[in-house]
Amino acid sequence: MTTPHRRFKDAIYEQLARLGKALSAPKRLELLDLLCQGPRTVEALADEAAISIANASQHLKALRAARLVDAEKKGLYVEYRLADDQVCRFFLALRGLGQARLAELDQVARTYFEARGALEGVAGSELLRRVRAGEVTVIDVRPTLEYRAGHIPGALSIPVGELKARLKELPTEREVVAYCRGPYCVMAVEAVELLRKRGFSAHRMEEGVAEWRARGWRIEREGARR
Repeated sequence: MTTPHRRFKDAIYEQLARLGKALSAPKRLELLDLLCQGPRTVEALADEAAISIANASQHLKALRAARLVDAEKKGLYVEYRLADDQVCRFFLALRGLGQARLAELDQVARTYFEARGALEGVAGSELLRRVRAGEVTVIDVRPTLEYRAGHIPGALSIPVGELKARLKELPTEREVVAYCRGPYCVMAVEAVELLRKRGFSAHRMEEGVAEWRARGWRIEREGARR
């Protein structure tokens, strides 16, 4: 006979398992990573994650059922956002656990970045010191909408697709540090490759806005600071 104590325990872990079930698909983790950068429509999320709109909608439905994301109707589109900042901190903690426990994760990243000479990164705390000292030019190479949603103070918005045409905006006598969506984002890698080919001293910062915010450091956004 099941006791009240056992029923209570089973009910608790059943609810917690909802989170594990919602995060069991790789694409759902990628969608959360994208939403850590700022709100997006289903169409934009599908494009970034290289999946169909129908597939993205199903994944978002599962995340919403677990109360990890919220949705808001805006005109003809539905915009998704994280339920709150705690969801992004949870994602970062999960990624950190993976980095600590899964050697395969490190190997995948190392193979990719070493092949492009981009393995070395600049730690966020070191970047902060160098920015305050005026020693580097910091560029945010994410899409403009993500920059507007929140960016590292003092960073210039130069999406990676525009960088080649906007090189004249960067001072050649200072080191350039590029950042995007975190340690596994490839946009900053592409930016550093281009900058180095054009004679700039450039490095990739492994941390992005989500990591910066998680440290409790100030984030700027259009019309406000936080």
